[in-house]
Amino acid sequence: MANRHLSRSIVLQTLFEWDQNGNGKADVDSILIRNIEEFARNKSDEPFMRRLLDGVLQKQKELDLVIEKAAPEWPIDRISPIDRNILRLGLYELLFSDRKEVPAKVAINEAIELGKQFGGENSGRFVNGVLGAVYKEIGEPGKDEITKKKKDVPFDKMPVVRLAGAVVYAVHEGEMYLALVHDIFGHWTLSKGKIGDNPEIADETAEEGAKREIKEEIGLDITVEAELGKNEYVANKPDIGKHRKQVTYFLASAPYVELKLEDKGGLDDAKWFKVAEILDLNFYEDILPIVTKAVTMLVGKKL
Repeated sequence: MANRHLSRSIVLQTLFEWDQNGNGKADVDSILIRNIEEFARNKSDEPFMRRLLDGVLQKQKELDLVIEKAAPEWPIDRISPIDRNILRLGLYELLFSDRKEVPAKVAINEAIELGKQFGGENSGRFVNGVLGAVYKEIGEPGKDEITKKKKDVPFDKMPVVRLAGAVVYAVHEGEMYLALVHDIFGHWTLSKGKIGDNPEIADETAEEGAKREIKEEIGLDITVEAELGKNEYVANKPDIGKHRKQVTYFLASAPYVELKLEDKGGLDDAKWFKVAEILDLNFYEDILPIVTKAVTMLVGKKL
């Protein structure tokens, strides 16, 4: 069964890359194809994704005008690229989609979820404010409709996916550096990946998984020194539905060598940063406390 939230995420990712790079129509098609191959290989919802992407691009000028009218204090070029494209996508579905297929409230709620998932701390509220203003302006279609929600799977009944990662540091010429990866939505984050996700490594520990994943993702051989903590959040995938992702993070050291980013999509850069430089980076809200704890442990460490 097609997962429309995943499909919208793929279209958003495509719009973001297109917007950032100033690509033409031919380029945006190739970006979409690459993202579908990476994130939705069964291609069951490709027609929906193509209609949505083409619609947003065809109506971009009109959509941008609506955004500027709904948020006059925010010129379109001052809105962050990810929020800007979430609004374009959400507005297109709100204003131009078949309401039998995409009710107005669904268009708004999906855009808000994309903001929470991929934007900054205030993205969900910002998207809600802009789309809510437009929704009222067009007469609140579907306001009185009664919809039946699928019964949510209880949290304790959701399948669990284990992941592990690390704050990796190195010392070079008397300076301490952290190895970070950059995702396509503009955030610097920590290298991590699934552990025990195939029969050959089903029994691997979180520490073993972190070592393997970081070697695969950025080419570093790490030495784990301490556990930093765990994060848990709910995600959604077509094959398993809602599930709990449990991530264990470690503090680890590594040689200061060139980072070699694995070509697997989702990430577009990997870089060493001096510890003092990370204060100005854009982190996800749940990653910042892990990085802060690691830096605190490293303060005063002999170089």
